[in-house]
Amino acid sequence: PPLVGATPGNVVTRFAPNPNSVLHLGSSRAAILSHEYARMYRGKFILRFEDTDPRLKRSDLKYYSYIKEDLRWLGITWDEEYFQSQRLEIYYDYVERAIKLGAVYITECKRDQFKEYVMSSRPCPDRELPVEEQLRRWEKMLDGTYKEGEAVVRVKTDLNHPNPAVRDWPALRIIDTNRYSHPIVGNKYRVWPLYNWASAIDDHLMGITHIIRGQEHYVNMIRQKYLYAAFGWKYPYAIHYGRLMIQDKPLSKSEIERGIKMGLYTGYDDVRLATLQALRRRGVLPEAIKQLIISMGINTNDAVISMENLLALNRKLIDPIANRYFAVLEPSVRLTLKNVEVPLTVKLYKHPNRRDELRLITLKSPCVLIERSDYETNVGKEIRLMGLGNFIVSGETAQFVDNDLARAKGMPHIHWLPCETRSRIEVIDDTGNVIRGFVEEGIENEVGRVVQLERRFFCRIEAIEDGLVKAVYTSK
Repeated sequence: PPLVGATPGNVVTRFAPNPNSVLHLGSSRAAILSHEYARMYRGKFILRFEDTDPRLKRSDLKYYSYIKEDLRWLGITWDEEYFQSQRLEIYYDYVERAIKLGAVYITECKRDQFKEYVMSSRPCPDRELPVEEQLRRWEKMLDGTYKEGEAVVRVKTDLNHPNPAVRDWPALRIIDTNRYSHPIVGNKYRVWPLYNWASAIDDHLMGITHIIRGQEHYVNMIRQKYLYAAFGWKYPYAIHYGRLMIQDKPLSKSEIERGIKMGLYTGYDDVRLATLQALRRRGVLPEAIKQLIISMGINTNDAVISMENLLALNRKLIDPIANRYFAVLEPSVRLTLKNVEVPLTVKLYKHPNRRDELRLITLKSPCVLIERSDYETNVGKEIRLMGLGNFIVSGETAQFVDNDLARAKGMPHIHWLPCETRSRIEVIDDTGNVIRGFVEEGIENEVGRVVQLERRFFCRIEAIEDGLVKAVYTSK
């Protein structure tokens, strides 16, 4: 839908991740929507790393790189890039301006004591200290006189606001960066802005016209508007959407991090996760994620989707392009073919819609491998060994019958491999277990691409190691 208040060439959006973990399907929503709207209106899209909490939400250099890698993979490009940790002098300047305007104050009240004032809608005694005293306290925060926890900058709001979280919210605090060093600026600074101060100042200075973010930030909008009113600024259009949850998949950064540390997951690309790294590894295309996010629109209601929603979109994209191969998964059965002259080279299509691209399977001896499940359900029946012909299965043999159209007879089509096949495959399925078997030669040329193991599933060929084909399950 169109953006309220938007005109072509005058839209500026931003994506502002905290670089303390990787992106997942939920966090990609803000990035995709913000980027799509910026491009839709021929505007500007900004990437801004909100990395101003070296104590609790600690940034790590690897996450800056991971996030940018994920965004590029999604096809998201940005016009400007900022690191809030390199903008602290700007935030300091606005503290002094706000003190002189009477919009903020520095309190020495302890947290529990301040909470009592807030909950009873009473002002902290420090609230009305003169500007000169506030500036003096501000200098003491900067020069090290105050220690961590001894002073906080707070924004003046309505002390009778129905939501206590809005009342005189904290803007900047002291962090001992000798203990909690920052990965970019080290221990250069000791006074750090909280989210609402840095975000509000930057959104104004960067000319953000539209903020697209989760519903959990609605209260932050209310808080920030007090600061905007004090400075006489116009608040951007704020669009909030409901929480996105994936069935049986953790999206909480802390839960993912905890799972990795405990060994529950092998890493951020563990196939059981919904991180972008995991989805990329599985062979989910960026366009499928983009289609899913756009189809959900911007709705304030929380949404729970299953991975199958995403995989169904992905299937429509990969089915027309994924080459086909045979893989006989364990356990398997050897069948001796009767009335078949060997050697015999069978011609099969790499893809049913591309008749000019063939793959060749040579049968050197009258023996094929099929999967045990196919064998057990078809003993005594006529089957079609795909590309070879129609056979009747009896014991450990398969008697050639004819080459008539099997579909007209309603017989099952069975994939197979020559018994002398040496190429092996291991597929990590969506539960993290490994499926093993033999695979058709030629698939080793598909590293990095999604293929279809005929009659089984799509998978992404990840690597070839010592002749072993390693793959990751994509979807049915």
